[in-house]
Amino acid sequence: MFDSKYEWRTSEADPEKAGRLAQELSVSPLVGSLLAARGINSAEEAALFLNGSLDALHDPFLLLGMKEAVPRIQKAVETGEHILIYGDYDADGVSSTSLMIHFMRYLGASYDIYIPHRSNEGYGLHNHALDWAHQQGVSLIITVDTGISAVEQIAYANSLGMDVIVTDHHEPPEVLPDAYALINPKQPNCPYPFKGLAGVGVAYKLTQAMLGQPPVEWTEIVAIGTIADLMPLSGENRILVSRGLEQMRSSAFPGIRALMEVGGITMRNVTSTNVAFGMAPRINASGRLDHAGSAVALLTTEDEDEALRLSHGLDELNKERQQVVDDIVQEATSQLLAKTDGSRVPDVIVLAGEGWNVGVVGIVASKILERYYRPVIILGIDPDTGMCKGSARSIPGLDIYEALTSCKSLMDHYGGHPSAAGMSLHRDQLDAFEQALNEYAAGVLTESDFIPVAASDGEWRLSDVPLSVIDEMEMLSPFGMANPVPKFIFRNCRLLETRKMGRDSKHLKLLVQQDGIRLEVVAFGKGELAEVLMEGAELDLLGEMSVNEWNGSRRPQLMLQDLKLTQPQVFDLRGSNDPWQEIDRVSQLIGSHFRLGPTQVAAVLEREILDPAKIRLNESTLWVYDKNAGILAYHPNEERSGQDDVTTLFMLNAPETPEQLDAVLFSFPKLSNVFLLHQVHKRERLAVPDRDQFKKLYILLSRIAAEPVQEETALSRLSQQASCSIRMVTKMMDVFEELSFIDRQEGLIRFIPKPPKRDLASSRHFLALGNLAEMEQHLLYASTPQVTSWFISRMQGAS
Repeated sequence: MFDSKYEWRTSEADPEKAGRLAQELSVSPLVGSLLAARGINSAEEAALFLNGSLDALHDPFLLLGMKEAVPRIQKAVETGEHILIYGDYDADGVSSTSLMIHFMRYLGASYDIYIPHRSNEGYGLHNHALDWAHQQGVSLIITVDTGISAVEQIAYANSLGMDVIVTDHHEPPEVLPDAYALINPKQPNCPYPFKGLAGVGVAYKLTQAMLGQPPVEWTEIVAIGTIADLMPLSGENRILVSRGLEQMRSSAFPGIRALMEVGGITMRNVTSTNVAFGMAPRINASGRLDHAGSAVALLTTEDEDEALRLSHGLDELNKERQQVVDDIVQEATSQLLAKTDGSRVPDVIVLAGEGWNVGVVGIVASKILERYYRPVIILGIDPDTGMCKGSARSIPGLDIYEALTSCKSLMDHYGGHPSAAGMSLHRDQLDAFEQALNEYAAGVLTESDFIPVAASDGEWRLSDVPLSVIDEMEMLSPFGMANPVPKFIFRNCRLLETRKMGRDSKHLKLLVQQDGIRLEVVAFGKGELAEVLMEGAELDLLGEMSVNEWNGSRRPQLMLQDLKLTQPQVFDLRGSNDPWQEIDRVSQLIGSHFRLGPTQVAAVLEREILDPAKIRLNESTLWVYDKNAGILAYHPNEERSGQDDVTTLFMLNAPETPEQLDAVLFSFPKLSNVFLLHQVHKRERLAVPDRDQFKKLYILLSRIAAEPVQEETALSRLSQQASCSIRMVTKMMDVFEELSFIDRQEGLIRFIPKPPKRDLASSRHFLALGNLAEMEQHLLYASTPQVTSWFISRMQGAS
């Protein structure tokens, strides 16, 4: 049994609606179902979804504050006022700032830009930056992707005689700043119909209000910021990103062309996925480890050579960022393990460390969340001032912005979204901060919130997704938030081949079959699972269909997200030099897929090795082989309350008898995963007995034991002459004695010339020898396929 890492949830489309759409649009039933599941109700809505143009964008003057902002900017341009564009250091902020630079150039305005340094200054407006702007003669500030919470700072700007126009998309606080104009679709009483714009999307709406139809190439920059900031790719965002990706395929910007080149992105095939994983991390790297100005320079340069230089610089920064993240993740994980010391992981994980680069703590939080599936806050501590700057990432069950709001008195600053946020506070407040967050979470989260969920687009057969349908699905792109890449469930697929691939064998490749159709399955970063997947097993798969293009051929391929097996599994790890280390390694490997609690794991072993087992398996239920009972729990209470929970068993020693093996299988009725860790070839080999073998031994015995002979001598001679082990001959002597063919007394054996006629099959020793030999043949000598198949059949027979 191999459970899925996620709970699979399917968004069921109305079959009637799906069928109607498929017919009206002349698409496959699968694509009709995908459209229906995304809320498309008619062919007209489908046309807008699939082919929406820039003409379908909403009137920018529906945004509250736009009517005030436009004439103020026009006046500033006409009178030559010096304008400051104040941005942010993430990819959305960089894109927003870059877009406004192109806008200022287009208008011929006098302008400057300011982006705070993430580590030295932190998020948002800062008074010292406003002082600098005032000294530069700035009279109008336009914020992009920031400003909605800057109540005190905007009041300070006003006191210096500077007007501030805020363009932002973050959640508005209860008290809004007294800006000249506030443009944010999420602010109270704003009638704008689409609330999901990125910061760069709001900035674009400002340019639209000013120009009517901005240059179409600007949508390239909008697409980058929207995708990078994980905004929903629906409504206006879908239109802007679609057009932006289309423009990128023949990009007008040297910086974007260079960025695609260094990211290994083919221009003609650029997708939202390329932007998210190839471009956005490199743009973000500038603000995380250096200053975001270099990324802004890249997106706004008109010089090819400068673009190449800047793009390669960002690439190097991104590689450095990856190493920094790995180091902090390791430190943070160690800190959490020491903090919990084996106890339950808290509902909200709060970790802080001196020297942790605050530019990457958000990425670290995401990686810790992925491992533990808890809301996570990672903070870097300034050892000189004691100030902590951090980032939060949350799960769907907890709105982290609301959680932070519940303890806002403990922080100097905070802001963000339901799923991600940033904050600053003094280290003296950390304990109270962590306690307050966990108290809030305890009243909001339930146990079901801690099970990660993977959405799917239904259960289908491999025959439903040929190449033609996979190609057809591309019409639903661009994919991203609110319009994810379709994920499908394929059940009862037989596993034909398993192998690792890639550098260091980190990746997994499977070949599966369903209804005679074969499909290659690729899982990145899951190479270790090759050790716990048996060929021939039946799998349920969850993944994304794609096309594998190689040397001119195109084949369907499944990019695996998750999998499960409903059958028992037996893993052959026999003969391990260090079974204790193997248990530790396997426990780490299978943890997320077997969903194991302390009562679900057991180990069975010989009593002689119990002491080291108690040290290494303190969280497992320990059982020992027993001559009479089969097996016994080391602690009696475990036998009463623990055995019904056990699903995973480590067998450190092979049983001595079939009765012991039966006792193991019957003691754990829910057993679904068995790891064989016993040594092999340690016992003299037994053969499954047959009548000819017994006949031959009987004749030999009649010759050497007509007169009483020492048993030890007889066994040695019989072993040599019959070509079988002394252990085997001894077992056969037990059969002869039971049938009164020999007499055993005081270490002597005497052959009985005329014994009563008895059938070998009537001997319990004969039957026991057959069962024992069969068990040992499989457990000690059989190949992996043989032992796993045999053991599974025994498990199924016991259930």
